[in-house]
Amino acid sequence: WSRLLEVKPLDRGTGFEFIETIFGGAIPKGYIQGVEKGVRAALQEGAIAGYPVTDISVNLYDGSYHSVDSSEIAFKIASAMAFRKGVLDGNPVLLEPIMEVEVEIPDDYVGDIMGDLNARRGKILGIEPEKNMKKIKALVPQAEMFNYSKDLRSITRGRGSFSMNISHSEEVPPHIQEKIIEESKKEKE
Repeated sequence: WSRLLEVKPLDRGTGFEFIETIFGGAIPKGYIQGVEKGVRAALQEGAIAGYPVTDISVNLYDGSYHSVDSSEIAFKIASAMAFRKGVLDGNPVLLEPIMEVEVEIPDDYVGDIMGDLNARRGKILGIEPEKNMKKIKALVPQAEMFNYSKDLRSITRGRGSFSMNISHSEEVPPHIQEKIIEESKKEKE
């Protein structure tokens, strides 16, 4: 089956695309729907550590069926297995949400907060004056922002505030991806 599906990455944010380029009716339309259902199910189950697959194109370009032994469920199961194999053969990566963070703090704490954001794998975008305060803008992985409210209060003695919104997704660094995969394997055991 993996020789019957072509799996290709798409640009970030594109989503999922299922194409069928079979000529001559090698597979009845009802079974083609089974193939798409199988691929869509496998997308949600993911190929790495159970995380959904995004931004991918799947082309069903060949196949065959048997009038007695074939069924939609058989095509669904086979296509899900072929899809997973195709994705894993393509060296997939995990993506993580990146947050646009704005931290408002008194001048005295700029160095401490910049150091803390850098320790959270953040990228400082700039510092702006804001009344008697400074506003630090940064991009920080969402995974690094857990407990930030408590940490900010501790660093600034309760005099800082922050807001964050989702900005985009980026590849998880390889050493962190390996750790996530290992943890996922342990959970399954």
